[in-house]
Amino acid sequence: MPRVYEVMFIVRPDVAEEDADKLIAGFTATVTGGGGVVKTVEKMGRRKLAYMVRKFNDGNYVLLTIEANGAVVLELERRLRVTEPVIKFITVRIDEEEKRLAKVKALRGVRRTAAPAVVAAVVPVAAVPVETPAPAEVAEPVQASA
Repeated sequence: MPRVYEVMFIVRPDVAEEDADKLIAGFTATVTGGGGVVKTVEKMGRRKLAYMVRKFNDGNYVLLTIEANGAVVLELERRLRVTEPVIKFITVRIDEEEKRLAKVKALRGVRRTAAPAVVAAVVPVAAVPVETPAPAEVAEPVQASA
């Protein structure tokens, strides 16, 4: 059963643009060869990393959105792991999130089309004087006789 995944990977910053395009083409070929579909390929450009990874402080981010089964995703992750220019990657399943967002949007649409509820008029309460208690009288200290 095909599911939707986002695969983000970071390519070393010293890799040429043409080589990065070849890497992306190889990964998309892996997905399509396994019976999956690449929905989008987004090259996010060079960004600074939050921490040093394999002696690099920045990298070229690439985001793939794919629709595939688990075996294809495992093969893609294996190839990402053994490809030397890829310094970091993560795969996230997003079909459940899309389903949840569609449900929320449907509920919002139902609420907007429903008749608005009758709102009761708010009557201000008359200002009621509040009596403050008088301060307690302070007792005089009792002196002990010696």
